[in-house]
Amino acid sequence: MPVRFMHGNRDFLVANAFASATGIELIADPTMVDLYGTRTALLHGDTLCTDDAEYQRLRVQMRDPRWQQMVLARPIAERVAMAQGMRAQSESYKAGKENEIMDVAPAAVEEAFRACGCDRMIHGHTHRPGRHEYRVDGRTCVRWVLPDWYVKGGYLEVSPEGVRALAA
Repeated sequence: MPVRFMHGNRDFLVANAFASATGIELIADPTMVDLYGTRTALLHGDTLCTDDAEYQRLRVQMRDPRWQQMVLARPIAERVAMAQGMRAQSESYKAGKENEIMDVAPAAVEEAFRACGCDRMIHGHTHRPGRHEYRVDGRTCVRWVLPDWYVKGGYLEVSPEGVRALAA
């Protein structure tokens, strides 16, 4: 079974060597797919959280190839400590921030539907699972949000009959 991988918050350094060694295929964010006749955008979801300006700045830094090379040039113990520190800082940062700021911005969602030319979007990042409808340029568009996997997890099942959210 083919396995495709899209970078997220903590795995942005996964590169071609890992993909080759494991047999996965790295996919872009966003990636367009046809799911039973519906053009669907698969995306991580963080680019939709435009009200969280501090996170967006950090995202740009972490995706910069020069910054990534600087990090990868450090000894593994130093990288692990750096990752643990960034994780702790992230948790502290989120604790003091309004949920609305960390969620998707409706204007960014509508713009993503326009840019992708799709009627369905599937993403994680915010991990507030559910189905959300939008009217974009006279079309009904649906955004599905995947749950996180910290406690229970879940997934979407897409078939010719439609989309169903299922618990793991």
